[in-house]
Amino acid sequence: MNPTPPMARTVEAVRAFHDDLARLRQDLHAHPELGFEEERTAARIATFLQALGIEVHRHVGRTGVVGVLHGRSTASGRSIGLRADMDALPIQELGDPAYRSCIPGRMHGCGHDGHCAILLGAAKYLAQTRDFDGTVYFFFQPGEEGHAGAREMIRDGLFERFPAQQVFALHNWPSLPAGTIALNPGPMMAAIDRFSIRVQGRGGHGAHPQQAIDPILVASGIVSAVHTIVSRNVNPVDAAVISFQSFQSGAPEALSVIPDHAQLHGMVKWFKPQVQAVLRERLIETAQRVALAFGAQAEVHYEELYPPTVNHPEAAEALARVACRVVGEAHVVRDMEPSMGSEDFAFMLQQRPGAYFRLGQGMTDGRFLHHPRYDFNDATIPVGSGVFAALAEDLLAP
Repeated sequence: MNPTPPMARTVEAVRAFHDDLARLRQDLHAHPELGFEEERTAARIATFLQALGIEVHRHVGRTGVVGVLHGRSTASGRSIGLRADMDALPIQELGDPAYRSCIPGRMHGCGHDGHCAILLGAAKYLAQTRDFDGTVYFFFQPGEEGHAGAREMIRDGLFERFPAQQVFALHNWPSLPAGTIALNPGPMMAAIDRFSIRVQGRGGHGAHPQQAIDPILVASGIVSAVHTIVSRNVNPVDAAVISFQSFQSGAPEALSVIPDHAQLHGMVKWFKPQVQAVLRERLIETAQRVALAFGAQAEVHYEELYPPTVNHPEAAEALARVACRVVGEAHVVRDMEPSMGSEDFAFMLQQRPGAYFRLGQGMTDGRFLHHPRYDFNDATIPVGSGVFAALAEDLLAP
């Protein structure tokens, strides 16, 4: 970190056992597990928490773990929840660290291994000091990568069983300077919906196209038309994205064969519900009418996945205030530009006030999140742990 920020005592305290946290993080990295398969990860976390004397609950939201820690007093009745996600990605790791993934086609390409280590570091510090009045809940959440694990924990009674009054989470951010804390008082991450379009044409011989209805041509027209929806239907000051991720039709070895159908898959990103309504309506209408113009049919399936991740202003301000005290005001960004990425912590923020922040990783070589050579920067673990710990002490001050 350059220049060196004035670290608070929470960060310095975590530095005393930083090596243990880094080794644990690297062990998790070597043994990545996908959403709702995080049995080994959950067991390691539970064992770590139990060794600290923290009350542990397993299988919350299928594979989630919750730790419960009371302060020296609980007379205030106050409580907060601190969340880390646990799952890895279906990516083949191309980097070659000593702790490289030992599971083919699986890797921690988003830094959730680092998030777990950070929250465990905060848990260890708070368990040693207990310098707060109230209860801290440590939420280790499964299935963030497209599985809506946060929603699964909520449906499993998360806030009834562990009634946190506020919730906070972080995500590492490779392009920010290492140790920088970044947030804003409003939208942080976009919502995400996904869709599929099945185009039904009529198969035939490639040499006699007039006898067929070519679904590849129809689907291509749909792709082109859909890409005009945002630019001509959404207010230019409102952010939105529609992207296709898959186009499948026919078989490469089927010479001179026009297939009878094509399949498209994609995703929609938005911040405002009124924008989502326009995108959904126009997407369905455009696909069906383009197909009709060619004499084909289009069946559209549209699914809402994650809502936008929106910070509550008062919670964001409290977090920014604590972060300034921990790392110094020069290392806190209060007006972070929202990302069109998505995050299922949004479901928790719909249930409780709270805030989501980014922790800089200092990577300038293009290894962004989900890159096959990405690796979490272990040097930032004490900063993340220190901010979480200081936040708990501040909001639950005796």
